[in-house]
Amino acid sequence: MSYHKYFIFLALLYINGSVLAQSSLLEELDKNYGDHTEYEIATFKSSRILMGHSTETLKKGLLEVGSRSRFWNLPDIESQSFIADRMSTRFSLEYGINNRLTYGIGGTTLDGIFDTFFKYKLIKQEKGGFPFNITLLQNGSFQSRTSDINLYQSNDFDDKLSFTSQVLISSKITPQFSLQLSPTYIHRTSIRSEEDPNNQLALGIGGRYKLGGHVSIATEYYRVFNPLESVDTYNAFAIGVNWELSDVMLQFQMTNTQNLEEQAFMTQTLNNFNFNDGNFVFGFTGIFNIHFHNGLKNR
Repeated sequence: MSYHKYFIFLALLYINGSVLAQSSLLEELDKNYGDHTEYEIATFKSSRILMGHSTETLKKGLLEVGSRSRFWNLPDIESQSFIADRMSTRFSLEYGINNRLTYGIGGTTLDGIFDTFFKYKLIKQEKGGFPFNITLLQNGSFQSRTSDINLYQSNDFDDKLSFTSQVLISSKITPQFSLQLSPTYIHRTSIRSEEDPNNQLALGIGGRYKLGGHVSIATEYYRVFNPLESVDTYNAFAIGVNWELSDVMLQFQMTNTQNLEEQAFMTQTLNNFNFNDGNFVFGFTGIFNIHFHNGLKNR
């Protein structure tokens, strides 16, 4: 592993340690001096909007068990599949270390991507005050298998790492409507083709509208400003419905991306959004919350 890769790894450890220390300090200050500011809650009802992360972090002691699946057909073949020709699922565990800091891990079946992340809520939207939530996300991933796009220089572990950094900015504009912007920076430790960038910039925009009761609609779009050059890719888009059932959240969505991990769906979507075979992808997500601290369920 070259020196600059060691530097990146050590820098991430330092950042994560700093975030943990700052978060603990803020909690201690809240205990000692109290915080009487009223904040907006439930800007989004899940840690994801549809594809990407929302500004929401998990409450302290809350474990989120997630299964996110994609189903699609292959073009130009006669299929006997009952539901779809192909599918991919990301299984994940996310835990609220405290009310501001969430840690998560996950793995995807199709492309063998294993990822981990820290998400820290830096600023909370105030009622009648500061109008935004600001959350920082740092993700790291390793791709264990070759996907449809072979981006990496070799099969060595340190050549197949990617890091995604995001500043998530959201606002609960009305009790029904929330909006989020997600500026994103992606770095890969190696790249196979000289025409493809090691570093990519993207911007996500997503929104949620509450229809009433426990049902809402959501949509999300990611624009990549310097896409891959060696292969044609498209910007990721999704639209769907969220259904809340106590400690269970179900999401149903239509999208054009088969990928589930951050840098993969943002930069490696091979199809446009339409209903042609292979382009239309159906997504289903099931999330179950497990409470390890008394009182969380009544938050």
